[in-house]
Amino acid sequence: MPALTVDRAHGPGQHPVADGLLTILAVATACLLVAGYGRGVQELWARRGRGRVVSGRRVTAFGAGTVIALAADQGPVHELAESSFAGHMAQHMLLLLVAGPLLAAGAAGLPLSLAAPPSLRRLLARARVARPARRLRRPTTYALLAGGAQAAVLWFWHLPGPYVAAVDDPVPHAVEHLCLLATAWWFWTPVLGPARHRPPAPVTVLLLMATMLPAAALGAVLTFAPEPVYPVRVLGADPLADQQLAGLLMWAPMDLVVLVVALGVFLRWLRRMARDRPDGLLADPVRPPARRAAVDVGSEGTAR
Repeated sequence: MPALTVDRAHGPGQHPVADGLLTILAVATACLLVAGYGRGVQELWARRGRGRVVSGRRVTAFGAGTVIALAADQGPVHELAESSFAGHMAQHMLLLLVAGPLLAAGAAGLPLSLAAPPSLRRLLARARVARPARRLRRPTTYALLAGGAQAAVLWFWHLPGPYVAAVDDPVPHAVEHLCLLATAWWFWTPVLGPARHRPPAPVTVLLLMATMLPAAALGAVLTFAPEPVYPVRVLGADPLADQQLAGLLMWAPMDLVVLVVALGVFLRWLRRMARDRPDGLLADPVRPPARRAAVDVGSEGTAR
């Protein structure tokens, strides 16, 4: 039986003008973000001292996340994604589990706001103090919204209709990757970002576990489906095997990363509790009764 050929509409050379324009737009956006982030960090360091508000590790994380986000859409990774659904899923995992967390760890909100023009900065300041914004910015609410957004985006873009549209046209394909990266950035900010965005540790652990379930369910559907869910023209040479491998690539790495991070958050919470309350859970430990005097002087003056 001859191998099936894969004819992808947005493959290399199919839309050279659109592909070139989208590449230029992606690189320009990344450069603008990095420049704004760098300017904001420099201003923060000049005001409050180097590394006091945004550490060098956060700056490195933001730069690495930007590079990985660009690399996921170019070069060997892009070519692999053009050849199979599993390659496309590996591309998505890079955005969701590597680029997104690194960008979130960069704590870019304050630096980017400082780099904005004064008029935009004042507008953002007014928006932040508005009552609806204050409610949405509460750490627990913020985290729940981020988790729901990532789960919804992940399922939407892996439904057959939206996925095929992204394969067939470079513009939906770019929108797909932008949505995945943006929601991953948003989702990981309460976990890896500044402390002011973090909900209580138990809430974070529950959020991570709850967000893992939709991804695991989607991976299980793709892995155990008895036949291809997508048209065979957007799959690899062996459509069912390609779909099963893609399901495993979504299922295993997502579960592993989320479990490791949840365990780290939980252990950090336990260490903080042990440091803050070294006597354990009992605030006032029960002390043994004082020993009574062993000498009881009787009426005759003898010791009993």
